[in-house]
Amino acid sequence: MIMLRVIHATKDYVAFNKPAGMLVHGIKGFEERTAGHTVADRAVKDYPEISRVGDDPATRPGIVHRLDKDTSGVIVIARNQAFFSFMKHLFQNHQVKKTYLALVNGRLLGKGVVDLPIGLKPGTVKRSTRARDMKMVKEAVTEYEVVKVYQKSVLEGRGATYYSLVRVTPRTGRTHQIRVHLASIGHPIVGDTLYGPKANGLGLERQFLHAESIEFSTPDGNRVRLEAELPPELQKVIDALEAERHRT
Repeated sequence: MIMLRVIHATKDYVAFNKPAGMLVHGIKGFEERTAGHTVADRAVKDYPEISRVGDDPATRPGIVHRLDKDTSGVIVIARNQAFFSFMKHLFQNHQVKKTYLALVNGRLLGKGVVDLPIGLKPGTVKRSTRARDMKMVKEAVTEYEVVKVYQKSVLEGRGATYYSLVRVTPRTGRTHQIRVHLASIGHPIVGDTLYGPKANGLGLERQFLHAESIEFSTPDGNRVRLEAELPPELQKVIDALEAERHRT
C-alpha cells in the first residue's frame, strides 16, 4: 500500500506529501480501478467534510491543484468551500508560488526562463511546444535555476554522463509543463520516459520531479510556505551522485 503523509492541517486545508505512483483523484470511466487509492480518497476518509468541497466534489473533492501521477511532493486540499474558492482565485491570478526539484539529463548551467506555448499533439496524450496542428495551445512560462551539476563515469573510453539538479518555478500551470519545457531545451527529466529516454543510468523507476514547496497567503493575510522532503528513492540517487563527485 502506498503511504501518504500529512505535512500540515488547519481548519481550512490539509497538505500531503504525495508519493510517486499515486493519482491525485480518480479518472472518469476508471473509478472502480482507482477507488480508495487516490489522494482525494485518503483526504475524504480522514476529513469527511472534504467530500462536499469543490467544483466537482463527486470526482475531485477539495482539489485546487494537481501533480502528475509519477511526481511526488506537496499538494494542498481545501477542507471547506470558502477556502477552495479563495485558493482557486489565487491560482487563477498567479499568486501561488510552487517550487520543484528536477534532475535532468545533460549539463545545464545558470538560470533561465522557458517561455513557450504548450499544446496537445494530435492523436496522443503528449504535450509539445512545436508539434504541427497542436490542439488547446496555451501560453506557458517556466523559470529554472541550476543547483548543481553532476558527472557520472561510464564505461572506459566512453567519457562521462552529466546530470543537472534544477530548481524550477512554473509561472503557469499547464499539464506536463515542467516536463515539456525542460525537454524542449534539450534537458529532459531523468526517468521521464514520455518526453525523454526510455532508459536511465541511475536505476530510477520514476521521473525525478518533486514538488518541493508551495507558498501562498491565507485569508487572514499570513504567508505560508509548506515543504516536502525528497522521498528516499530520489535522495538515494543524489547521495550516489554526491559520493561519486567526491571520489573524482
